[in-house]
Amino acid sequence: MKLWILFVAVWLQLEAAVAAGPLKVDGSQDGGGDTISHSLILVQRLEALLAQGNGSDVSLRVETPNADEVKVIQVHSLVLSLQSSVFEEMLLNRNSSVMVLRENSDCAAVFDRFIRYLYCGEISLRLDQAIPLHKLATKYQVLGLQQGITQYMTQNLARDSPSGHVAGWYEYAMQAGDMTLRESCLQFMAWNLSSVLQSGEWVGISSQLLMSLLQRSDLILQSEAELFAALEAWILQNEPDGLTAENALRAVRYAMMTPRELFRLQTQSSVLARYQESVRDLLYMSYQFHSASPLQMAKYFDVNCSLFMPRNYLSPMWGSPWIINNPTRDDRSTSFQTQLGPSSHDASKRVTWNALFSPRWLPLSMRPMYTETGAMQPTRVEGGRPRIIITPATTSADFAGVNFQKTVLVMAQQQGKVVVKHIYNFHQSTEENGDFLADADLYRRTSEYLLDSSLLLHVVVKPLYQTLISTKN
Repeated sequence: MKLWILFVAVWLQLEAAVAAGPLKVDGSQDGGGDTISHSLILVQRLEALLAQGNGSDVSLRVETPNADEVKVIQVHSLVLSLQSSVFEEMLLNRNSSVMVLRENSDCAAVFDRFIRYLYCGEISLRLDQAIPLHKLATKYQVLGLQQGITQYMTQNLARDSPSGHVAGWYEYAMQAGDMTLRESCLQFMAWNLSSVLQSGEWVGISSQLLMSLLQRSDLILQSEAELFAALEAWILQNEPDGLTAENALRAVRYAMMTPRELFRLQTQSSVLARYQESVRDLLYMSYQFHSASPLQMAKYFDVNCSLFMPRNYLSPMWGSPWIINNPTRDDRSTSFQTQLGPSSHDASKRVTWNALFSPRWLPLSMRPMYTETGAMQPTRVEGGRPRIIITPATTSADFAGVNFQKTVLVMAQQQGKVVVKHIYNFHQSTEENGDFLADADLYRRTSEYLLDSSLLLHVVVKPLYQTLISTKN
C-alpha cells in the first residue's frame, strides 16, 4: 500500500513538472512522431522529494563504529529498490520503518551523496571521495555508479593532489578486485615514473606495488641510477624485512649503470653496504658486462635476461625528444645519435638514426605494387594514417649481435599536465603496430595529443644483445 501511495506521489510530481516546466520537443528520426521531454524537471522534482522527505516510508540510520555521530536520511523504498537489488532485499526483510546501516567513517561522510545519486542519477565528487563512493556502489550493487567512478578515477590519474592519489587508488583496486582500475593505475605510474618518484606518495607505496614496478621493462625515467636512488629512499623510510629489501635490490638493472655510477653506489650507499652480499653476483656480472665486448659476453651469459635489458630511459644517450609542429601538414624528418649499446665497451661508438614522420602513410596491405619500371608508386595519400620510420644512417660491423628496438613515447595533455599516453615498440616502422596514433585525431584542434598545435614525442632506441653461443661448464 505504501509503495502504491509513493508511486502516485511521484506521478503527481511528474504531472506538475509537465504543467510548470519548459517543453523540449525532439523530432523523430524515423518519422514515427515527436518526443516531448521533461526529464530534467523530473530529476529536479525527485531531488526535492528527497530533500523534503515528502512521502518517505523509510528512515536510514547511518552509524559509524566508535563514533557518536549518526546520520539519518528520509528515503522512499520504491526508489531504493529500483536502483539497488541489495536495498530491495533489505527493505523486503525489514521489521520497522527504521533501517540501521553501519558504514566506516569515510563512507558515512559521503552517504548522502550516494543516496542523492539513486534519486537523480548524477553525482559530484572530489578525488578523496572516489574510493568511499566506489565502496558504497560496490556494496549496494549500484553498477552504473560503480563503473562511472572507475571511469572517473581512470580519467583523473594525472590530476594534482596534495599527497598523491594514484598509489592509493591502486591499493584499493587490488582489494576491490577492480582489474581495470588496477592496470590503469599501474600503467600510469610506470609510464610517468619520474614524476611519481618525486612525489610524496612514493615512499609510502606498498612492497607489492614496489615490486610490480621494479619488474617492468616499460618504466619511463631518466636512468637506472634515478630508480636506485628512489628505491634507497623507500628502504630507508620503510625499513622492510631483509627478504623484501633483497628482492627489491635484485630487481635493479645494475648493468644499465656506468662503472662510475656503480663505484659510487658501492662506496656511498648505506643500503647497498648493508645488503651487498645479496646483490654481489649482479654487480660482478655488471662489471664484466662493461669490461668485455658484448659478443664475448654473449658466449657465456644469457644476455637476454632483465639485467641486460634497457628500460625506457630519457637521457640523451638513449634517444631524443621530437616536437612536430602542425603534424597533419606534411612529412617531417629528423636525425639523432645514440650510443651503440649500454656496455662501456661501446661507450665511444655512436649510431646516427634517421626518422621520418608521415601524417598520411598508406597501410602496407593497401600499397600499390611496383610498376613495370620497378619504381614504387607514392604511398602517402589522403586518408592514410600517421607513421614513423626509423633507420640507421649507415650499417656497421659493430651491429653484429645487437638487435635495436625502437620505442616512441607519445605525450598527451591531461588535467593540465603533460603525461605519457602511449608507448609503441617496433623494429623499423610504427606500421608494425597497426594502431599508431589511431585515436589521436590530430586534425581536431582540441585533441589532447596536441600542445600548442604540436605533437610531442620522445624516440628511444634500445639495443638488445643476442645470445650467440650457449657454453656449458
